[in-house]
Amino acid sequence: MDAKTNKPAPGAPAIIKPWPKQGLHDHVRAAPQPVEPRPTREQAEEAVRTLIAYAGDNPRREGVIETPARVVDAYDEMFQGYRECPLDVLDKTFGEIGSYNDFVLVKDIAFNSHCEHHIMPFFGKAHVAYKPVDRVVGLSKLARLVDVYARRLQTQEHMTAQIATALDEILKPQGVAVMLEAEHMCMSIRGVSKPGSLTVTTQFSGLFENPQEQVRFMTMVRGGQQV
Repeated sequence: MDAKTNKPAPGAPAIIKPWPKQGLHDHVRAAPQPVEPRPTREQAEEAVRTLIAYAGDNPRREGVIETPARVVDAYDEMFQGYRECPLDVLDKTFGEIGSYNDFVLVKDIAFNSHCEHHIMPFFGKAHVAYKPVDRVVGLSKLARLVDVYARRLQTQEHMTAQIATALDEILKPQGVAVMLEAEHMCMSIRGVSKPGSLTVTTQFSGLFENPQEQVRFMTMVRGGQQV
């Protein structure tokens, strides 16, 4: 560290600092608390057997006898977001951004989530941008943040707002833009049965509340095509 400028000496490694932890929503600060007492694995597998029987099949049939164990394994993977904390994902920053003075966009982040109303999948792409103040996070962390919220029971609207809020509160940037595009199986294969329909949700804060910045964000998301 240069004592006169209070900046890293030439050739020194980038400073990594933890983000401030004050003024955060509960869903940003920590992973959700599980219900007490949490059901055991055996209870979860028995619940799957009940659903198999309710559907009209025999849960003891050879083809599905191991299905309960597989379903519980899949739940552990698909809903691991309940055991992850957004603050931990974005907890380190890099200060060497030189004279960079524009927003950072990571687009086409593939995600898979589950509708909280029917526990059916919805999947698509997230586009996330923020304009940093003095420091940035690693690009992969934005994709990890999307996954933290996607791997929970969700609505697309709520997930969009949660991602934007976490970025806003932890990074404290000049602005945040989040856009999700997804197909919902609860709409594609049941109910109105309209496969291929996409739901688009957005949330903007700070400088992205300016319509001109929204247009620029959307143009970059669309690969330079005017919107």
